[in-house]
Amino acid sequence: MKAIVFDNSGTLIERYRALKDIEKGIICDDISSLDIVDNNTERALVVLQTDPAKCIINAKSHQTIYEFIKRNNINIDISYSSTEIKKEELLNSIKDDKSKVSDIQDTIKAVVAKKYNVQICSGSGFIVAIDKSKIEFTITSGGKVFPEVPSVVAELQKRDIDLFIASGDRKASLKKLAKYTGIPVENVFDTANSWNKKEIIKGLKKNYKVMMVGNGVNDVFALKEADIGVLTVQQEENTPQKVFDAADVVVDNIKEILDIEF
Repeated sequence: MKAIVFDNSGTLIERYRALKDIEKGIICDDISSLDIVDNNTERALVVLQTDPAKCIINAKSHQTIYEFIKRNNINIDISYSSTEIKKEELLNSIKDDKSKVSDIQDTIKAVVAKKYNVQICSGSGFIVAIDKSKIEFTITSGGKVFPEVPSVVAELQKRDIDLFIASGDRKASLKKLAKYTGIPVENVFDTANSWNKKEIIKGLKKNYKVMMVGNGVNDVFALKEADIGVLTVQQEENTPQKVFDAADVVVDNIKEILDIEF
């Protein structure tokens, strides 16, 4: 039996990401959130498990992000960090941070203005420096499904290959993506960090020969663990050398995986 595990952002969808530098008060879209996290072992990328287009954009803009999370009982998950950080530790570190919901809303508006769909990507969140007890960036990601994806999924399913998604993105957004592409919703692993992805691959290998398809540093462990690790560079962004080193095959377009002997 064979299985293919896909990352989401930059792999199945073309991603557009807007970050707000809280200290400078500016929106930028040419910086990788994962690179920012990698620059400090005490940083973490946090995903808010709520709908940016319905909940966050309509929330009271003047409240702090911490107040918004606690008052509305918003679930959070750590999507990426270079070291393992507990959610409780992270929340305690931002109790006194003054970053506001408006800082997240600014990034949502930036993504919507570019006509990307915030419902099929990770949604909204922030980057926090635990050692500084400070939210340094807010972030929203939106996506557009790469045009080749539906036909690639259909062809792989014809070949009786089981398909999975393992991503650091928000649960609801991944379910929408799965329904759109035809990947079974029950085969979605949401808010999976680097270590989770590796364990997912390891678990699947008990029953399958496994291919992992990803595009970033948060896929490195999974690419190495898989029987075949495939790096896709279709997103056309700067990819660290360690991601190339982890992969067995590099493709320019997702459709090229159909030609890989597996």
